[in-house]
Amino acid sequence: MDVAIIGATGYSGAELVRLLHGHPHVSRCDVFSSSQDGMHLSESFPHVGDIGGAVLHKLDIEALSRYDAVFFATPPGVSGEWAPALVDRGVKVVDLSGDFRLQDGAVYEQWYGRPAASAEYLAKAVYGLTEWNREAIRGAVLLSNPGCYPTATLLGLAPLVKERLIEEDSIIVDAKSGVSGAGRKAGLGTHFSEVNENVKIYKVNAHQHIPEIEQMLQTWNEAVAPITFSTHLIPMTRGIMATIYAKAKQPLSLGDLVDLYKTSYKDSPFVRIRKPGQFPATKEVYGSNYCDIGLAYDERTGRVTVVSVIDNLMKGAAGQAVQNFNLMMGWDEAEGLHSLPMYP
Repeated sequence: MDVAIIGATGYSGAELVRLLHGHPHVSRCDVFSSSQDGMHLSESFPHVGDIGGAVLHKLDIEALSRYDAVFFATPPGVSGEWAPALVDRGVKVVDLSGDFRLQDGAVYEQWYGRPAASAEYLAKAVYGLTEWNREAIRGAVLLSNPGCYPTATLLGLAPLVKERLIEEDSIIVDAKSGVSGAGRKAGLGTHFSEVNENVKIYKVNAHQHIPEIEQMLQTWNEAVAPITFSTHLIPMTRGIMATIYAKAKQPLSLGDLVDLYKTSYKDSPFVRIRKPGQFPATKEVYGSNYCDIGLAYDERTGRVTVVSVIDNLMKGAAGQAVQNFNLMMGWDEAEGLHSLPMYP
């Protein structure tokens, strides 16, 4: 299997290189960049060494058409322009950007502030929340990988929303991310002296992942109202913790909640449900494709609390992309992703 990565000089792209370089079904993995043609990837990421296939090529539709699959680890706008031509040529596309996540182009333009991809290809794109969309992913040609925050949030909420156990207008998500979620481009907001020993809320009620989360929630339960979703930057390199609150429609027991989640994810190798009274930490999924979930129910307030943690560059990006790629190709979804988390 020959694959290509566009955007390999970013953090998610570098993780794709790492995962696909060791993938048992990938014989060739080449890298492309719009700005560093002819350079070896090690000039951007010395840790990759002198691995083969790591000389960056300029984007060329004819060259890209020769691959079995192409991954886009690019900023918004790139895949929307290039992916349709590849799909028309029979190349499978896995898009890690947000260009094909929203079904309504007008909503994309409102939240992303740029033109949307063609409506024809938005309709063709399959949303790759693996654990809840496996059958559609298996037949996908154009796969839209979920955002990092939506992955943690939706995996945490799915059983409650699908079973209609919570008040549909009561969902509040308090999410926190490491600095790598902002990408590799230098900026004042991610400068060491701005981030270190500091916690900062950002994009209050305006994060572009809000409509993506709401779109999926309303697919599961049309009564779900707009959610309250807050994001915070934490002084750590990678990881996301989404702490989710919702009002139960009727009294619940913690044991029943845990049983519900274990049943919901019994066939999902990368979702781990903690025992009652235990809650996950971001470092416990570091460098892995796991999503760990802890649960609580407050009898005084009638609220459910869900704590969902992922590595934003793995389950929130490259790891989930490879998981979806495996399903698209008809392989075991865990191929190339068996590593346990790194700790500490």
